[in-house]
Amino acid sequence: RSPGVLPQRRGGCCAVRAARCGSEDRYVKDQVNTSRIIAVLEPIIRSFPAKLVAGQLTQLERFAYNIDLVYSRKGEAARVCDVGGGWGAFSLGCAAMGMDAVLVDDFRDPGFFDEATMEVMNGLYERFHVNVISRDVVAEGVDFAPATLAAVTSFDSMEHWHHSPKRLFHSLREGLKPDGLFVLGTPNCANLRKRIEGILGRAKWTQMGDWYEQERFRGHVREPDVEDLRYIALDLGLRAVEIHGRNWSGYYSSSALVQRLTRVTDPILQRFPSLCSDIYLVAAKA
Repeated sequence: RSPGVLPQRRGGCCAVRAARCGSEDRYVKDQVNTSRIIAVLEPIIRSFPAKLVAGQLTQLERFAYNIDLVYSRKGEAARVCDVGGGWGAFSLGCAAMGMDAVLVDDFRDPGFFDEATMEVMNGLYERFHVNVISRDVVAEGVDFAPATLAAVTSFDSMEHWHHSPKRLFHSLREGLKPDGLFVLGTPNCANLRKRIEGILGRAKWTQMGDWYEQERFRGHVREPDVEDLRYIALDLGLRAVEIHGRNWSGYYSSSALVQRLTRVTDPILQRFPSLCSDIYLVAAKA
């Protein structure tokens, strides 16, 4: 506030109280949504091919959080396109919650070449009416009619792309309805752990074997930071920009100590997304 201007005590207290109540109400609503989504999504994941179930269940809470980013803002009738969705837990969860889901992926990772696995997954996509588009969208693009999507999402995919996503993102933006939702989730190249590892000289971008020994590199090409996400939002002309931070990798660590520390530090780090392991851009089409 400006120097010399005294706060209105009663109004100020009410404003603070209202803000706190609003925050608490949103937290409770988010918890209810997440619990409901988990209850819907877990049986679907358990019907995945057996070799996928354990790994996918590990990320159940993460999938539910991602789904709720759309569900809590756009509701059940939304048409949502997920780019780089892999096995499709997000798209299947959206469809099970009543949304019209589109899954876009190039399906070129090794697991997708197993016919028995894909037979089961294709059966699930058909059962839940998920529209599957198999395409390298960064190289080939993807066209949706203007203003036909309520939301466009991409989680943990952009960092694998070898070419600029600018043209793709602008194309997807055109497919969004006015006030349509644009959600981008990625690992954070400048999270707290990586900053510490950099000082200690232990920060490696990827494992040597993942790059050197593979005919085609499918690892992380470039991870963004918070500033990069804001750059993308500005380039796309998005409004109501929000940056969120989470620390999923800590919860999935093989170390019990790291998992316990994450439970303590995650709520604190969420206040500082630039330090979190996972960052999200959530914004609306202007």
